[in-house]
Amino acid sequence: MEQPEEATDAPDGPRSADVPEAVLAPEAGRTPRRRGRTAALIGAALVLGLVAGTCTGYLVQADREPTPLPPLSQPVLTQAKGKAPEPLSTAQDRRLKTDGDLRKLLIKRPRSARPADWLLGEDGWMDLAEYAGYYEDSGEIFGQLAMDEFRRVAVTGWFGNDYDVEIRLVQFRQEETLAAAESVASGQYWADEVEDTDSWRVPGTEGGRAYVHDRPTNEPGYEPMYSAEAHAWRGDVAMEIWVNSSKPVSKKMIMDLAERQMEQL
Repeated sequence: MEQPEEATDAPDGPRSADVPEAVLAPEAGRTPRRRGRTAALIGAALVLGLVAGTCTGYLVQADREPTPLPPLSQPVLTQAKGKAPEPLSTAQDRRLKTDGDLRKLLIKRPRSARPADWLLGEDGWMDLAEYAGYYEDSGEIFGQLAMDEFRRVAVTGWFGNDYDVEIRLVQFRQEETLAAAESVASGQYWADEVEDTDSWRVPGTEGGRAYVHDRPTNEPGYEPMYSAEAHAWRGDVAMEIWVNSSKPVSKKMIMDLAERQMEQL
Protein backbone atom coordinates (compact mmCIF):
# COMPACT_ATOMS: atom_id res chain seq x y z
CA MET A 1 0.00 0.00 0.00
CA GLU A 2 1.33 3.27 -1.00
CA GLN A 3 1.96 5.78 1.73
CA PRO A 4 0.54 9.23 1.21
CA GLU A 5 3.03 11.84 0.27
CA GLU A 6 3.95 14.45 2.84
CA ALA A 7 2.62 17.89 2.27
CA THR A 8 5.27 20.11 0.83
CA ASP A 9 3.38 23.39 0.96
CA ALA A 10 3.67 23.77 4.79
CA PRO A 11 5.49 26.94 5.92
CA ASP A 12 9.08 26.65 7.13
CA GLY A 13 8.44 28.29 10.55
CA PRO A 14 5.58 29.03 12.90
CA ARG A 15 3.07 31.62 12.03
CA SER A 16 3.30 35.01 13.58
CA ALA A 17 -0.19 34.67 14.99
CA ASP A 18 1.00 31.81 17.18
CA VAL A 19 3.95 33.80 18.76
CA PRO A 20 3.38 36.28 21.62
CA GLU A 21 4.03 39.95 20.81
CA ALA A 22 6.35 40.31 23.79
CA VAL A 23 9.01 38.12 22.18
CA LEU A 24 8.86 39.81 18.83
CA ALA A 25 12.00 41.72 17.99
CA PRO A 26 11.64 45.51 18.13
CA GLU A 27 11.45 47.33 14.94
CA ALA A 28 14.65 48.70 13.55
CA GLY A 29 15.56 52.21 14.74
CA ARG A 30 13.13 52.28 17.79
CA THR A 31 14.74 52.62 21.30
CA PRO A 32 13.00 52.44 24.72
CA ARG A 33 12.11 55.82 26.43
CA ARG A 34 14.01 56.76 29.66
CA ARG A 35 11.58 57.45 32.47
CA GLY A 36 14.15 59.18 34.83
CA ARG A 37 14.79 62.05 32.50
CA THR A 38 11.09 62.75 32.07
CA ALA A 39 10.53 62.86 35.86
CA ALA A 40 13.41 65.31 36.28
CA LEU A 41 11.98 67.64 33.65
CA ILE A 42 8.58 67.58 35.30
CA GLY A 43 10.10 68.32 38.76
CA ALA A 44 12.12 71.24 37.40
CA ALA A 45 9.03 72.68 35.79
CA LEU A 46 7.14 72.50 39.08
CA VAL A 47 9.96 74.28 40.96
CA LEU A 48 10.13 77.01 38.34
CA GLY A 49 6.39 77.41 38.57
CA LEU A 50 6.48 77.84 42.35
CA VAL A 51 9.31 80.37 42.17
CA ALA A 52 7.56 82.35 39.47
CA GLY A 53 4.32 82.33 41.45
CA THR A 54 6.06 83.53 44.61
CA CYS A 55 7.83 86.35 42.82
CA THR A 56 4.60 87.42 41.18
CA GLY A 57 2.88 87.48 44.58
CA TYR A 58 5.59 89.69 46.06
CA LEU A 59 5.40 92.09 43.12
CA VAL A 60 1.65 92.32 43.40
CA GLN A 61 1.82 92.94 47.15
CA ALA A 62 4.54 95.58 46.74
CA ASP A 63 2.35 97.58 44.34
CA ARG A 64 -0.58 97.67 46.79
CA GLU A 65 -1.18 100.46 49.27
CA PRO A 66 -0.33 99.52 52.91
CA THR A 67 -3.33 98.47 54.96
CA PRO A 68 -3.86 100.93 57.86
CA LEU A 69 -3.77 99.48 61.39
CA PRO A 70 -6.99 99.45 63.37
CA PRO A 71 -7.34 102.24 65.96
CA LEU A 72 -6.35 101.49 69.55
CA SER A 73 -9.34 100.78 71.75
CA GLN A 74 -8.37 103.24 74.48
CA PRO A 75 -10.66 105.94 75.78
CA VAL A 76 -9.52 109.51 75.70
CA LEU A 77 -8.22 110.50 79.14
CA THR A 78 -9.04 113.95 80.35
CA GLN A 79 -6.22 115.84 81.97
CA ALA A 80 -6.72 116.70 85.60
CA LYS A 81 -6.91 120.36 86.48
CA GLY A 82 -5.73 122.18 89.54
CA LYS A 83 -2.63 121.86 91.70
CA ALA A 84 -0.77 118.60 92.20
CA PRO A 85 -1.16 116.90 95.58
CA GLU A 86 1.29 117.88 98.27
CA PRO A 87 4.16 115.44 98.90
CA LEU A 88 3.84 113.16 101.89
CA SER A 89 5.20 114.42 105.17
CA THR A 90 7.84 112.60 107.18
CA ALA A 91 5.09 111.33 109.45
CA GLN A 92 3.38 109.66 106.48
CA ASP A 93 6.47 108.51 104.56
CA ARG A 94 9.08 106.84 106.74
CA ARG A 95 11.54 106.61 103.86
CA LEU A 96 12.00 110.38 104.04
CA LYS A 97 13.56 109.78 107.45
CA THR A 98 15.65 106.70 106.76
CA ASP A 99 16.96 107.91 103.39
CA GLY A 100 18.33 111.05 104.99
CA ASP A 101 20.96 111.38 107.70
CA LEU A 102 20.39 108.20 109.69
CA ARG A 103 22.44 109.53 112.58
CA LYS A 104 19.72 112.08 113.34
CA LEU A 105 17.38 109.21 114.23
CA LEU A 106 19.64 107.98 117.06
CA ILE A 107 18.45 108.94 120.53
CA LYS A 108 20.53 111.48 122.40
CA ARG A 109 22.81 110.48 125.23
CA PRO A 110 21.88 111.62 128.72
CA ARG A 111 23.52 114.80 129.98
CA SER A 112 25.07 112.91 132.87
CA ALA A 113 26.77 110.41 130.52
CA ARG A 114 29.99 110.81 128.59
CA PRO A 115 30.41 109.99 124.86
CA ALA A 116 31.89 106.60 124.12
CA ASP A 117 35.49 106.47 122.93
CA TRP A 118 35.53 102.81 121.86
CA LEU A 119 33.13 102.97 118.92
CA LEU A 120 34.30 101.73 115.55
CA GLY A 121 33.85 103.93 112.50
CA GLU A 122 34.14 107.66 112.06
CA ASP A 123 31.76 110.52 112.82
CA GLY A 124 28.92 108.19 113.74
CA TRP A 125 29.16 106.01 110.63
CA MET A 126 30.37 102.43 110.24
CA ASP A 127 31.18 100.72 106.95
CA LEU A 128 30.76 97.05 106.09
CA ALA A 129 34.22 95.95 107.24
CA GLU A 130 33.96 97.79 110.56
CA TYR A 131 30.53 96.36 111.33
CA ALA A 132 31.62 92.82 110.42
CA GLY A 133 34.59 93.27 112.78
CA TYR A 134 32.21 92.96 115.76
CA TYR A 135 31.76 89.26 115.00
CA GLU A 136 34.19 86.45 115.71
CA ASP A 137 34.11 85.07 112.15
CA SER A 138 34.29 88.50 110.55
CA GLY A 139 35.28 87.18 107.10
CA GLU A 140 32.21 84.98 106.76
CA ILE A 141 29.94 87.70 108.18
CA PHE A 142 31.40 90.21 105.70
CA GLY A 143 30.35 88.03 102.77
CA GLN A 144 26.93 87.36 104.24
CA LEU A 145 26.25 91.06 104.83
CA ALA A 146 27.27 91.83 101.25
CA MET A 147 24.78 89.25 99.98
CA ASP A 148 22.12 90.72 102.29
CA GLU A 149 22.50 94.11 100.55
CA PHE A 150 24.14 95.91 103.46
CA ARG A 151 23.90 99.67 103.08
CA ARG A 152 25.25 101.51 106.14
CA VAL A 153 25.29 101.72 109.96
CA ALA A 154 24.73 104.74 112.17
CA VAL A 155 26.12 104.29 115.68
CA THR A 156 26.22 106.12 118.98
CA GLY A 157 27.21 105.27 122.54
CA TRP A 158 27.95 106.60 126.01
CA PHE A 159 28.98 105.44 129.45
CA GLY A 160 28.21 106.35 133.04
CA ASN A 161 29.76 105.43 136.37
CA ASP A 162 29.06 101.68 136.17
CA TYR A 163 27.57 101.01 132.71
CA ASP A 164 28.01 101.65 128.98
CA VAL A 165 25.53 101.74 126.11
CA GLU A 166 25.95 101.25 122.36
CA ILE A 167 23.16 101.68 119.81
CA ARG A 168 23.40 100.76 116.13
CA LEU A 169 20.96 101.37 113.30
CA VAL A 170 21.81 98.89 110.54
CA GLN A 171 20.26 99.72 107.19
CA PHE A 172 19.84 97.41 104.18
CA ARG A 173 18.80 98.14 100.59
CA GLN A 174 16.19 95.33 100.61
CA GLU A 175 15.81 95.01 96.86
CA GLU A 176 15.69 91.20 97.01
CA THR A 177 15.01 90.15 100.62
CA LEU A 178 13.73 91.58 103.91
CA ALA A 179 17.24 91.64 105.33
CA ALA A 180 16.44 93.92 108.30
CA ALA A 181 13.89 91.49 109.71
CA GLU A 182 16.25 88.56 109.09
CA SER A 183 19.09 90.36 110.87
CA VAL A 184 16.87 90.96 113.91
CA ALA A 185 15.74 87.33 113.91
CA SER A 186 19.39 86.23 113.98
CA GLY A 187 20.20 88.56 116.89
CA GLN A 188 17.19 87.33 118.85
CA TYR A 189 18.15 83.71 118.23
CA TRP A 190 21.60 84.16 119.80
CA ALA A 191 20.18 86.23 122.67
CA ASP A 192 17.82 83.38 123.54
CA GLU A 193 20.74 80.95 123.59
CA VAL A 194 22.33 82.68 126.59
CA GLU A 195 21.51 80.95 129.88
CA ASP A 196 19.60 82.73 132.64
CA THR A 197 17.99 85.22 130.27
CA ASP A 198 14.67 87.04 130.58
CA SER A 199 13.01 88.73 127.60
CA TRP A 200 10.02 90.98 126.87
CA ARG A 201 8.27 92.25 123.77
CA VAL A 202 9.05 95.85 122.86
CA PRO A 203 5.72 97.75 122.57
CA GLY A 204 4.92 99.29 119.20
CA THR A 205 7.14 96.91 117.23
CA GLU A 206 6.55 93.86 115.09
CA GLY A 207 8.36 91.14 116.99
CA GLY A 208 10.93 93.39 118.72
CA ARG A 209 12.27 92.04 122.01
CA ALA A 210 14.52 93.16 124.88
CA TYR A 211 16.76 90.76 126.84
CA VAL A 212 18.40 90.86 130.25
CA HIS A 213 21.13 88.30 130.98
CA ASP A 214 21.10 87.61 134.72
CA ARG A 215 24.36 85.67 134.81
CA PRO A 216 27.50 87.84 134.53
CA THR A 217 30.40 87.01 132.24
CA ASN A 218 33.74 86.38 133.94
CA GLU A 219 37.01 86.97 132.10
CA PRO A 220 40.47 86.77 133.68
CA GLY A 221 41.70 90.20 134.70
CA TYR A 222 38.24 91.82 134.49
CA GLU A 223 35.46 92.26 136.97
CA PRO A 224 32.20 90.36 136.31
CA MET A 225 29.97 92.16 133.80
CA TYR A 226 26.21 91.92 133.40
CA SER A 227 24.62 92.62 130.03
CA ALA A 228 21.35 93.36 128.26
CA GLU A 229 20.36 93.81 124.62
CA ALA A 230 17.40 94.65 122.38
CA HIS A 231 16.63 93.81 118.75
CA ALA A 232 13.82 95.25 116.64
CA TRP A 233 13.28 96.49 113.09
CA ARG A 234 11.20 98.93 111.14
CA GLY A 235 11.23 99.08 107.35
CA ASP A 236 14.78 98.60 106.12
CA VAL A 237 16.48 99.45 109.44
CA ALA A 238 17.44 96.96 112.14
CA MET A 239 18.00 98.34 115.66
CA GLU A 240 20.60 96.88 118.01
CA ILE A 241 21.10 98.05 121.63
CA TRP A 242 23.87 96.68 123.86
CA VAL A 243 24.27 97.48 127.56
CA ASN A 244 27.12 96.33 129.83
CA SER A 245 27.29 97.04 133.56
CA SER A 246 29.12 95.98 136.69
CA LYS A 247 25.66 95.65 138.26
CA PRO A 248 22.59 93.72 137.04
CA VAL A 249 20.82 95.63 134.27
CA SER A 250 17.18 96.36 135.02
CA LYS A 251 14.29 95.63 132.71
CA LYS A 252 13.26 99.28 132.95
CA MET A 253 16.58 100.49 131.60
CA ILE A 254 16.74 98.29 128.50
CA MET A 255 13.04 98.68 127.73
CA ASP A 256 13.22 102.47 128.00
CA LEU A 257 16.14 102.60 125.57
CA ALA A 258 14.41 100.27 123.10
CA GLU A 259 11.08 102.09 123.16
CA ARG A 260 12.58 105.54 122.75
CA GLN A 261 14.81 104.43 119.90
CA MET A 262 11.97 102.75 118.01
CA GLU A 263 9.84 105.86 118.42
CA GLN A 264 12.52 107.78 116.56
CA LEU A 265 12.15 105.42 113.62
